[in-house]
Amino acid sequence: MAVLAMFDIQKNLKQLPDSPGVYIHKDGMGNIIYVGKAVSLRNRVRQYFQSSKNMDIKVRAMVGQISEFEYISCATEMEAFILESNLIKKHRPKYNILLRDDKSYPYIKITVGEKYPRLMKTRMTGKEGEKYFGPYSDVGAVNMMIDLLNRVYRLKQCSAANFPEGARPCLNYHINRCDGVCTGKVEREEYLERIGSIEGFLNGKNTSLEEYLKERMEEAAEALDYEKAASYRDYLQASRSLADRQRVVLKDRRDMDLIICDGGKGKVDTALFFVRGGKLTGREGYVLKSETTVGPGEAAGEFIRQYYEDGGEIPGDILVGSEVPDREMLEKYLSDIEGRKVRIYVPQRGEKRALMEMAQKDVEQAREMIRYRAESRKEREKEIGEEIEKLLSDMRGIGNETRDPGDKIPAHRIEAYDISNTNGVDTVGGMVVFQGGKPDKKSYRRFKIRTVGNSDDYGAMVEMLYRRLKRAEDGDEGFSLMPDLILIDGGKGHVASVKKVLDVMKKDIAVAGMAKGDGHRTRTLVYPKGDSYEEIDLKERPLLFKYMGNIQEEVHRFAIEYHRGLRKGRTMTSALDEIPGIGKVKRNALLAHFKSIEAIKSADREQLKEVRGITDKNADAIIDFFDHK
Repeated sequence: MAVLAMFDIQKNLKQLPDSPGVYIHKDGMGNIIYVGKAVSLRNRVRQYFQSSKNMDIKVRAMVGQISEFEYISCATEMEAFILESNLIKKHRPKYNILLRDDKSYPYIKITVGEKYPRLMKTRMTGKEGEKYFGPYSDVGAVNMMIDLLNRVYRLKQCSAANFPEGARPCLNYHINRCDGVCTGKVEREEYLERIGSIEGFLNGKNTSLEEYLKERMEEAAEALDYEKAASYRDYLQASRSLADRQRVVLKDRRDMDLIICDGGKGKVDTALFFVRGGKLTGREGYVLKSETTVGPGEAAGEFIRQYYEDGGEIPGDILVGSEVPDREMLEKYLSDIEGRKVRIYVPQRGEKRALMEMAQKDVEQAREMIRYRAESRKEREKEIGEEIEKLLSDMRGIGNETRDPGDKIPAHRIEAYDISNTNGVDTVGGMVVFQGGKPDKKSYRRFKIRTVGNSDDYGAMVEMLYRRLKRAEDGDEGFSLMPDLILIDGGKGHVASVKKVLDVMKKDIAVAGMAKGDGHRTRTLVYPKGDSYEEIDLKERPLLFKYMGNIQEEVHRFAIEYHRGLRKGRTMTSALDEIPGIGKVKRNALLAHFKSIEAIKSADREQLKEVRGITDKNADAIIDFFDHK
């Protein structure tokens, strides 16, 4: 077995930049155990590897498990703050404090589709006829700026689109907070000029508002009105906070990958950044081998073809640093694989260009670490392949003499299964796939159990395996590949149930149960051998122990998320059905707009009325219902 050089922590500490960013601590298996942010990566990360004398117990325990670290540099502390949040929510590291309610960052919205647009805060984006600015991490600054902009530009704040002749203006008009659009005395062209000034300010192109605030602050200070001066100072600070652009979260919520390749000969470094739901969620490094000199665009094109052909998740947009040869042909090839349009392009302007520039700067700073990560991951996958090969040989009792030392280890396909329910209700099954040592998420499958109930895990497992194998026999391409090994979350009883299905369907596939130890993590593998069962103590095989633990955690997460989704959907539906005047159509419209009951609960009257079909009376009924719930 090849031995990978250990990650040199002291060497890599010296290479950390003195700049803001996010650091990621990993254990010996490459699992993320902690994510943190730093104003200075160099200073912050070094603190973990100094004397442990003043560390608390939790930090000391975590540091004892750190085998390597990596980092992603950011332009500002605020970007690091948001990226840290994205990574924690995605990876849920065990040493981070996990926040359960997943509130999104606020945006400032201008309702440009209206005759007289309004300015407001929102956490929902994507509605036609509206412009969004943000996201922002400082909610207080957003509230202050909306209040200030409404004051300075005297904007309409009511939701009414049309006003009858002789309409009486509201209180905002009488206290000089609105010019009274409803009176018909405000020219639309002049009003839209104000909106244009606000858009310029929010885009960072117009400094007139800051100059106005400075003047008012200085005037108040000269007049010894320090309270008013402090108020203008707070507004000025809020405006500067909003000007701090966030490049790790995009207004475009589509999934995309960013690919940056070096050119050259020999080893060509490649960095792949993942953006999911508009949020930067991670980075991986790869190394391409080339006997000839290649340019960065040619290297990126070859990486795209090989990476996504091998099962990498294909997003709708793939951003590259240099123009890729045969781009249109490559786009068509990926679109055919994915079954939807896939674009490959070099971003020229806007937030995507800014994100690409940040990623390129990060790659320049972290090139050596990215290369190490690429080589260590490849070596780890090779070692896992060898462990799985030995495991399969042990299970079949044939030893390892059937393979020559020089033979290439196959990319074993492992399928793992788990059942989830609550007292027999909403029983579901999850199937996850690991290929070549890593998860193949495109091959994951979910099953709603139909034929058994009353918490019959054995029966549910039998149904799930039967349906999976039957789909393959019926020619379903999504189930056509057979596994080398089936893993069941359970012990002898679960394995025996699955073995009966395999025997009946005449499938010669190795099967084992992942039995947990005292730490609720896979401790032994149980597998049938003749008329009895054998056990493999994974503590004696540390690499396999960690790998099997990862698979068990992943299949458990996948199954339980499906179960919770079904239960949550039913709870959401039943809660809204209790509100007077909210029928099926309006209920579905609310859920489609707000995505969750919590978002509906926290919405105000104007936000509720943005939903198609929701009237003033409906909005009042919703607010009243949740106020008394």
